[in-house]
Amino acid sequence: MTDPSPTGLSADLHRYLQQGRDGLLRSLDGLGDYDLRRPLTPSGTNLLGLVKHLAGVELGYLVESVGRDAPVLPWNEDGSVWDSADMWATADQSREYIVDLYRQAWVVSDAALAELPLDEPAEVDWWSAEKRHTTFGHLVVRVVAETAQHAGHADILRETIDGQAGRDHDAQGDRQWWVDYVARIQAAADAHRA
Repeated sequence: MTDPSPTGLSADLHRYLQQGRDGLLRSLDGLGDYDLRRPLTPSGTNLLGLVKHLAGVELGYLVESVGRDAPVLPWNEDGSVWDSADMWATADQSREYIVDLYRQAWVVSDAALAELPLDEPAEVDWWSAEKRHTTFGHLVVRVVAETAQHAGHADILRETIDGQAGRDHDAQGDRQWWVDYVARIQAAADAHRA
């Protein structure tokens, strides 16, 4: 039996993708449903919505765009994705449902990464006609970048909720180190206060 894991550049991309995925889900740890769902920015960004969004991103770009079967997402099927329905969880969409959907997306995305060459032709139906033909590799890089971006958003959102910072926070310094560090930043900003 052959090993279905990606190799070479595909393996590197998969490793970075998985780091982003894990970081995003780590930001949910220990939070109640309210904190996972509530809008934390003026544009409505919320933790569970980021997970929901990235499930759709992976399924759309890494699965559907290369002609593979993907679970049907209700917000895609009814068109509400174009009204940003993928960016927040409705009251009846549980945390378990959204996280499970994201993990299902990983399985089919990881299979595509293991089985397809990066130069495999891909077609993104929702892109304009002149741009929709691309490669699987281009889409993988796009998904890795978007996952990393949203995992960073999630780190910041989580820190605003309860002070829990990203994975390397404690390696950087202890509580006093962070207090001193933030004080230095504030002092530099204060020098420019009008």
